[in-house]
Amino acid sequence: MKPKWKFAFTFSIITTIFGFMLGVQYRSIEEPDERDTRDMWELREDLKREQKLQVELLEEIRKYDQMQREMEKNESPEKALKDTLEELKAKAGLTEVKGEGVVLTVEPLFDSNLLGKPIQPISPELLKRLINEVNSYEAKEISINGYRVVNTTVIRDINGITKIDGNSLNTYPIEIKILSNDAEKLYSKINGSALKDDFAIDNLKLTVSAPQKQLIIPPYEKSIRIQNMAPLKDEKEGN
Repeated sequence: MKPKWKFAFTFSIITTIFGFMLGVQYRSIEEPDERDTRDMWELREDLKREQKLQVELLEEIRKYDQMQREMEKNESPEKALKDTLEELKAKAGLTEVKGEGVVLTVEPLFDSNLLGKPIQPISPELLKRLINEVNSYEAKEISINGYRVVNTTVIRDINGITKIDGNSLNTYPIEIKILSNDAEKLYSKINGSALKDDFAIDNLKLTVSAPQKQLIIPPYEKSIRIQNMAPLKDEKEGN
């Protein structure tokens, strides 16, 4: 295999993976098509989040430009490819992560006997609001009942049952693990927010654990599907 051919092949793979990551890393949590009913606070939060993603995207582009320059003079493109694959897998949520954080527990505020009606499952809207809120507090990684939340995660109601990527959340308690670079700050932010009141309106009690030094977030286990993408073929390459 000629060195130039090997480099071109390796770089084509990396650029394809980078394109894949742009599709994965910067998609917001999917929601069904519906009329936009967000209030001004939600619109401001969405704008801040999109501005942050734009900055991160520019940083990623600069990073991969630098990687391209290094690969052009690197004698071992295979090692660069392997390192890049591992890094991209971590960013896509495909690897286990550990770190400090807090654990949220969701359970009914009042039982069905007191209410005189069955306890309802947590709504997708409330769960999405929680995720967006803690993301604004610089949460790094999130899992819900052991299911990793990534940028392609879908949370929706299917036949009256809230599901996360097809997994049902129809029993209580629900455990939500959140990693952060500053667990103390995250703890204070959540406790100082209106989240507990929002949950109480739906007859749900939101409990925040004390900051923990070591939490484990599992990898995302389902396939990540990216449409309308294919490897670039070299026009000079033979049949």
